[in-house]
Amino acid sequence: MSPLTTGLTFWIERNFCISFPLQNFVYGLKILTLLSPTTHKRACTMTAINSLQNFVTSALDCTRFRLIREDADFEEEAAAFHPEMAHQIFGEQENIFGYRDLQIDVCFAAGPLDIYFNIKYSKKVDDVNTEGIKADDVEKSLAALVEDGCYYTNMDEYKKVIKARSAAFKPFGTKVDEFEVNPGASARTFEVYVSDITDQEFLKFHSRLESFSFWFIDAFSRVEHDPLWLFFIVYEKYSNNNNEVRYATAGYFTVYQYYSYPEFIRPRISQILVLPPFQKLGIASRLIEHTTYNYFVTKKNVADITYEEPTDIVQHIRSVVDAKRCMALPAFAKANLLAGFSKDMLAEAKEKFKINPKQCRVIYEILRLAVTDTKNDAEYRNYRLEVKKRLNLNYSKHRRELLRLQKRGVDVDGAFSILPSLEDRISQLNAEYKQEVESVYYQVLKKLQLVRD
Repeated sequence: MSPLTTGLTFWIERNFCISFPLQNFVYGLKILTLLSPTTHKRACTMTAINSLQNFVTSALDCTRFRLIREDADFEEEAAAFHPEMAHQIFGEQENIFGYRDLQIDVCFAAGPLDIYFNIKYSKKVDDVNTEGIKADDVEKSLAALVEDGCYYTNMDEYKKVIKARSAAFKPFGTKVDEFEVNPGASARTFEVYVSDITDQEFLKFHSRLESFSFWFIDAFSRVEHDPLWLFFIVYEKYSNNNNEVRYATAGYFTVYQYYSYPEFIRPRISQILVLPPFQKLGIASRLIEHTTYNYFVTKKNVADITYEEPTDIVQHIRSVVDAKRCMALPAFAKANLLAGFSKDMLAEAKEKFKINPKQCRVIYEILRLAVTDTKNDAEYRNYRLEVKKRLNLNYSKHRRELLRLQKRGVDVDGAFSILPSLEDRISQLNAEYKQEVESVYYQVLKKLQLVRD
């Protein structure tokens, strides 16, 4: 490839950010003509590229979701919400190529979650002189998220279907929790039901619910149909305009029941999603503090409860809940906290609240920070050193292993060369402590009202 073609390739990737194969783009626009010294040909090609830039749209901006309870929700702007991410559907740049004034409406029946796609635009790239360049197939990308392939594109048909299905819809599984938010005249009632893979109709429903996660959970993948999975679904129970009881799906979380020797299980919460219209109502906190805990803590075969790569928000809620509980345990009294992490803390936290060892250590550090006099240099320094020792465990272990190999005559110079020096590691630890530990812990303590701003 010539320097001129290479340079144009770089320009397209940096400034155009389109999703179709670059090779097709090069041939489609006959960019090889740029190898000619003719200035006119180069100018024409660059003009064609600039005109196509108007056909690139951000998927985050043009995609809107709606949860349909009444016909008015199809038009009500306040009912619409946008995705947080789209790279799992439309590629890393989260752009869609080939349309002007593109608008994508994805509607879900509020209860049964039957799906309707509406794709609108003022002009499509196929309609202009692009010499073979095709627009992204938006419907195909959306349809790939619907496992059973059942979705609607005809509005009249969709309205008839969801009217009947919404009236007949009832939650799947067994009810395990019920709670209200905004107590009083404006109270809203929510119920949580648990299901498993034995109900095939539920699996179809859950597949539709899971499709939201591609837009709101990074690196999301669907769960496999394994009998050890449990599915907890949150529904809002409400009355429609005719005062008939209806259910709207509000969110879900999944739990995998891992085996724990010799005869226990270790439930691992792997996904929690509360749909945007139901966020900031305290639902996630309720699921973590009450629903999960009350369901598993009374089971004698549960060793402890774990979380799979929790988001920062979920970890914050979890830490607030666990710290609040452990504050009342004797092992977490002030004198014991200042004396250091202990086996008593591990035992009490696990026995009373099913808190696993890793999370117990985090809770210890949070509560010890609360009782540490940060104006006392020695006391504050002792706290920081203990936390940094934990943060440095992997580095120290790796360094010891390399030194052990070196004593045996193994050439480890290459491995040592990419390992931070002790001075650099100390600097890294200081930054990690301040930014990723102490500041995070203080947010938990503020929530517990143990410190002030």
